[in-house]
Amino acid sequence: MLARRVGRALAALLVTAGLLLGALLIAPSLLGWERYVIVSGSMTGTYDRGSLVLDEIVPTTSLREGDVITYKPPAGSGPKGLVTHRIVKIRKDKKTGATVYRTKGDANKAADPWQFVLSDKQQARVKMGVPHVGFFLAALADRTVRMILIGIPAGLIALFTLAGLWRDAGREAEAQAAAAATPSA
Repeated sequence: MLARRVGRALAALLVTAGLLLGALLIAPSLLGWERYVIVSGSMTGTYDRGSLVLDEIVPTTSLREGDVITYKPPAGSGPKGLVTHRIVKIRKDKKTGATVYRTKGDANKAADPWQFVLSDKQQARVKMGVPHVGFFLAALADRTVRMILIGIPAGLIALFTLAGLWRDAGREAEAQAAAAATPSA
């Protein structure tokens, strides 16, 4: 009886955790947001390493100094992937008329050594950050972690199903034995 209650509580907990994980993975997309994991310390204090930032896609014309954006730095500037930094300067190039941006990580002493133009008409701007959740999402990128997260619940479901079948088979055998032992009139 106690084992059944523990099993039900565990199953309810696993289902709840699965639903929360699903909501975490799907809800931002439904809201039109993009997810990024902060992998360096350049924004420490605002978005620490391992934070998950949720970005909304906005027109580049709406960007202002002070906004935090996630973008790909110009080729040859150093960073290979995306960077999430604060816009510290927006200016018009006198020759081309293009809008030129300069960014800086909040934890960095100096602005980034590059300036850049955003060629698309839309840009990812940070809407909010969730501390430490990025570590979990980054772990999901590992195949072994995903297999464990799927394998353990699947194994528990199989174990409880087999235990239920075993229990039902035992009850059925007892009922047949009782029926056979009872004399017919």
